[in-house]
Amino acid sequence: MTTTRLPLFPLNTVLFPGLVLPLNVFEARYRALMRDLLKLPEDGPRPFGVIAIRDGHEVAPTATGLPEPGEQPEVGPGAGFAADPMDSFHGVGCVADAATIRPRPGDGGADEAAEGYEVLATGTTRFRLRSVDASGEYLTAEVEPLPEVTGEGAGALASGVLRAFRTYQKVLAGANERTLAPGQELPEDPGVVSYLVAAATMLYAPDKQRLLQARDTATRLAEELRILRRETALIRRLPTVPGAEFTLRPTSLN
Repeated sequence: MTTTRLPLFPLNTVLFPGLVLPLNVFEARYRALMRDLLKLPEDGPRPFGVIAIRDGHEVAPTATGLPEPGEQPEVGPGAGFAADPMDSFHGVGCVADAATIRPRPGDGGADEAAEGYEVLATGTTRFRLRSVDASGEYLTAEVEPLPEVTGEGAGALASGVLRAFRTYQKVLAGANERTLAPGQELPEDPGVVSYLVAAATMLYAPDKQRLLQARDTATRLAEELRILRRETALIRRLPTVPGAEFTLRPTSLN
């Protein structure tokens, strides 16, 4: 088993390979992470691991008014998570490559004094979480890269998923939900199709997580086909889409 160590950025959403992740970073632990990424060569990868939170808080309760008066606010890299942060996270995540890290200067004007960062990253490859270390300024993790396995019948399934996704888009248009533009070309590669549809479909985070950790592309596509047919039938029976405000997008409060 080959493993590698990565900085870890827990989120309340799921990142898929090939998808863009915008971040507004302001917490001290994640500012430290971005400062270290900025030390890496600009023309090379600046990787960090994105993992979906199973049980915990994306943003530590340290803001004014939180927590209750008299309580000591949580601080440190593991703030908001279990004593063993592994217990707070799902087991499969996605490596992100920070192509753009733009500091918002603090009073000092230098990167070290930045009050926050605007980050644009892209998902690259999946990983399995093996351990989490909370001893530094931010969480780091030992991760095992997960290979992309196509699986039997992925090509035919991808065609069916694309047709179902187009139908899904049409019924969502009546609810003014944002999906891919009607005229936008969709890819043919089954793996790319599986991740793009997973990201663009209106689902709760646990559903997206199950798609991310599917054992192969064919399994993911088959599940997406089932979900798209179910969601399309449901939306057609409703005049509007209730709970649209819960649509999950790859962004972060941090």
